[in-house]
Amino acid sequence: MHIDHFNISAPAKILTEDKKFLCEVFDLVEGWRPKLSQNGYWLYYKDKVLIHLIESNEHYRNEKQGYLDHIAFRLSGLNKLIKTLKILSTEYSIKYSAERDMTQVFFKTPSGVGLEAIFLKENIDE
Repeated sequence: MHIDHFNISAPAKILTEDKKFLCEVFDLVEGWRPKLSQNGYWLYYKDKVLIHLIESNEHYRNEKQGYLDHIAFRLSGLNKLIKTLKILSTEYSIKYSAERDMTQVFFKTPSGVGLEAIFLKENIDE
């Protein structure tokens, strides 16, 4: 089993902000999406669709308390990510786990989705 993609549903303005943010932070590109009943975007990393963005006026920030805390990605290029987050005026926190020799960066999309970027020692500055 593997995770195929994750979905963010939000009003059009917020969705557009998330699309721009996710593309800049993770080097994703908008790609092919089938004709569906709701507007939206599919964001790709190389040839793999990772994120579905669906326009919905029935979803609102913190509409109800949930338990999903964040979604994590293993990346390389810690310094590039930090620079991008600063340019985007995005709050973030950094945690280092000596036991796992791993650096974690926590931040949120404009719509409030929690994200984590994981950097192992060997690919911090690639």
